[in-house]
Amino acid sequence: MNKGKDTKEKICAFYASDYHFEMISLPYIDKKIEDKDEIIILTENNLEETMKKFLANTNLKEEKREKILKLDWKNNDVEKLEAIKEKVEEAKNVIVFVKGNEQYIHNANQNIEECRNKENHIKIIDCYNIEEVGENLDEVMDQYHKVLRVTGEKEIEKL
Repeated sequence: MNKGKDTKEKICAFYASDYHFEMISLPYIDKKIEDKDEIIILTENNLEETMKKFLANTNLKEEKREKILKLDWKNNDVEKLEAIKEKVEEAKNVIVFVKGNEQYIHNANQNIEECRNKENHIKIIDCYNIEEVGENLDEVMDQYHKVLRVTGEKEIEKL
């Protein structure tokens, strides 16, 4: 998926449930908020309630919890695509999490591609349900250079 374009970095992640997705992405999101990167969550389903429950069970300070909840965990893609356009025009570093089934991820990536220009950096993290991908895991991973884990980004090693 567009590996040759150096202004758009593609990363994948795999989750087993909404809570698992939140657990994997939270340390990375927390760090990127500190780095002042713009983070946008495109999600096929509304994650607001599960994220509230998840954050309530963490030892993060209230200030950090509030910043993470302000990211908008609802499934309102039209508004979020407009936000991506605005951030790109402002020349900000944008990190976009795309969480959903394969068709949703494909469509979201096409829409994001329309929002970007060649000068700006957009890092896209496509998040797949491991049960849906199943036996096609290697084929999916072949489309990416890195995978997101709880410990951060890791280069995908080809066998």
